[in-house]
Amino acid sequence: MRVVFAGTPDPAVPSLERLIESTKHDVIAVVTRPDAAAGRGRKVSRSPVGELADAHGIPVLTPRRPSEPEFLDALAALQPDVCPVVAYGALLPRPVLNIPRFGWINLHFSLLPAWRGAAPVQAAIAAGDDITGATTFLLEEGMDTGPVLGVVTETIRSTDTAGDLLERLAISGAALLEATLDAIESGEASAVAQSSEGISHAAKVTVDAARIDWSRSSAAVGRHIRSVTPAPGAWTRIGDVRLKVAPIDTSEEILDSGHIVVRKDGVFVGTADRAVRLGDVQPQGKKLMKALDWARGARLTDAAVAQ
Repeated sequence: MRVVFAGTPDPAVPSLERLIESTKHDVIAVVTRPDAAAGRGRKVSRSPVGELADAHGIPVLTPRRPSEPEFLDALAALQPDVCPVVAYGALLPRPVLNIPRFGWINLHFSLLPAWRGAAPVQAAIAAGDDITGATTFLLEEGMDTGPVLGVVTETIRSTDTAGDLLERLAISGAALLEATLDAIESGEASAVAQSSEGISHAAKVTVDAARIDWSRSSAAVGRHIRSVTPAPGAWTRIGDVRLKVAPIDTSEEILDSGHIVVRKDGVFVGTADRAVRLGDVQPQGKKLMKALDWARGARLTDAAVAQ
């Protein structure tokens, strides 16, 4: 089949790689978000998906908005049979959805209808889910509402960060996406309407939302931190210092919520039930370091409170 692949960030790369290597499908073009400034130097760079397409000599389309007439004309001229999409980053209007013969096939990193939306992996970890997965479905104008074509499941480990889990899902999801396209080409694909039960939504995680609420239980605090690691990163304030916090350990220490104790065996912060021990931290503008090293250098006292 003639394939136009749409995607932008690193988690979309394994899917594109798999389709490029496929002997059944011909990736004739890639759609990705426009080049953007990134990193401390704010250097303008290609998206990870765009870079991979460039390396293979595949034409790249970078519309600012998918509704642009120029993009619609360019996509129609390519005459794609199908358009798989993985974390592209923009909503596709009906005229765009109508162009490929077999439609747009979205790979979403949850077991739909659970965690529709922008941050399904983060939401699953934060909620304490035991199982998640990836779903391929026929894209329509609603937010992740289209009929399901295939699923793969994945256990959420007790130590998983969002980065860890998404890395595994990107690999297993790539195999699922290829299998779904194979089934579409052979005529064996079967689309099943999503259940009206078990619907949940996963909003984009903002920097403000990544702030730690120490009044919650130690388990909830731990899940929250893992759910926003590596990005945007969990954080708190201690005095006038904004501190990023890496995944933590629980302890048997009992402290008031947010209250800090510094001992030889670590830096402990109270939650609603028991204290947690900080692992690595990152003061704003500095590198990641052991919490105890930072606390000693900052001359932190037991009067300090995390907020």
